[in-house]
Amino acid sequence: MKPTAYDLPLFTPGPLTTSRTVKQAMLKDLGSRDSEFIAIIARIRSELLAIGGVSKADGWTCIPMQGSGTFGIEAVISTAVPRDGSLMLAVNGAYGKRMVQMAKRYGIQVTAVEFSEEEIVTPERITAAIAQGPKPSLLAVVHCETTTGLVNPIGPIAAAAHDAGVPCFIDSMSGFGALPVELRDSPGSHWLVSSSNKCVEGVPGLSFVLARSSTLASCEGRARTLSLDLYDQCKALDGDGQFRFTPPTHVILALNQAISELIEEGGPKARLARYASIQQIIVPGLRALGLQTLLPDAMLSPIITSFRYPNTPGFDFTAFANGLRDAGYVIYPGKVSNAPCFRVGSIGKLTAADARGLVHAIGTYLGK
Repeated sequence: MKPTAYDLPLFTPGPLTTSRTVKQAMLKDLGSRDSEFIAIIARIRSELLAIGGVSKADGWTCIPMQGSGTFGIEAVISTAVPRDGSLMLAVNGAYGKRMVQMAKRYGIQVTAVEFSEEEIVTPERITAAIAQGPKPSLLAVVHCETTTGLVNPIGPIAAAAHDAGVPCFIDSMSGFGALPVELRDSPGSHWLVSSSNKCVEGVPGLSFVLARSSTLASCEGRARTLSLDLYDQCKALDGDGQFRFTPPTHVILALNQAISELIEEGGPKARLARYASIQQIIVPGLRALGLQTLLPDAMLSPIITSFRYPNTPGFDFTAFANGLRDAGYVIYPGKVSNAPCFRVGSIGKLTAADARGLVHAIGTYLGK
């Protein structure tokens, strides 16, 4: 049965399909200075730390920021790097390249350690790059590069940076809430950013930064912007529990509900298993239709999968995507620079029936 517009499954890396209860949480109006809302903010900050495997007692803090995940990433770059400092970036996709753009816009000295889009970042290359000097002030790496769906080994990368005396910043936009991060066991990790609308399964509009409190304390007066100043944002939240500027109240209420549902599901491990079960329907199903994944099986993640265009004369992705949209399914175009691809996400409130329906719709469109 074709899904209704309200239940349209989004096979994307975010925004993604959310539960009805998460949507319903936004039907309530609360003032941003209301005591109930302030209590919700405190609860969200605590639970997000717990999902990352740490707590305030471990010396970590959570700083929610108005805006999408990109805003949170830019907040770290513009706050964490000293005015006379430099940034090293491990780049193997579009989202690493975006961080390079951010740093350059601020006039920050950048060293990009470049890998191919089909290559996993290795700690050895990072160690060698740092050794070449001068030593960077911060190393940044993308956890799950949604250009392709590959996952970089953030633990060993952060450890390599730590051994070289460089703090590590993790962009876990498409990983946090499903892929393990375990910050307590990663002394090299100092910053992590994710978003409300990815594996936590909230709605877009809020990013959040997990930071070592001692590292954040050293950033007083360092930020290059007012609204993205993480030190001042955290100081306000720790003070009266309020945002400095108007927060997206309805988005935060949805995130609060989404966190409860993540906990009820069994946490990140259970959620990752569900995502894997969805991917295990999509990948074999599309391969049976003659489609090929960009990455080999050993590099596939249960977050999103890039597929090469079919060997069909005159194939047009826009027409293909529109045809699937008419059938009730949404996919994303590719972002790989050297291969024509499209992307199919496995995250969000998707079901096995949704996945089978997508495979059937693609087979129907391709005449198979």
